[in-house]
Amino acid sequence: MFNEKVIDHFMNPRNAGEMDNPDAEGTIGSPVCGDIMQIFLKIENDIITDVKFKTFGCGSAIASSSIATEMIKGKTVEEALKLTNKQVIEELGGLPSQKEHCSMLSEQAIKKAIYNYALANNKEYEGLKDYDPEYDAGTHCEH
Repeated sequence: MFNEKVIDHFMNPRNAGEMDNPDAEGTIGSPVCGDIMQIFLKIENDIITDVKFKTFGCGSAIASSSIATEMIKGKTVEEALKLTNKQVIEELGGLPSQKEHCSMLSEQAIKKAIYNYALANNKEYEGLKDYDPEYDAGTHCEH
């Protein structure tokens, strides 16, 4: 059901844990669904210099968080805002259809963290112009 890359990122998650004094934090998820993701970012000159995550959820949620953090580390904020759940799924080599919502959680947690960063620092990013801070992919899961 799961390929080797998904299993590897679940068993050996990259960038897992909390971050002291993050520049940004975003939490997405629903206790009803059971998947909750929290992303922490360090940002210098609009470049994501460090990223950590904490995820409470299934193996697909943990693997999605792990790979997404690898995909945005070292990128500009605008590049990170372009990350889609489809890209996360592709980078993982696929997820079962009933687990694809987990990749949406990682995409949305990153966007929420950057949205919070933009608010706190009076910044505007093109990638946030259509962002809805009230949308929570965690409330749309299919468990």
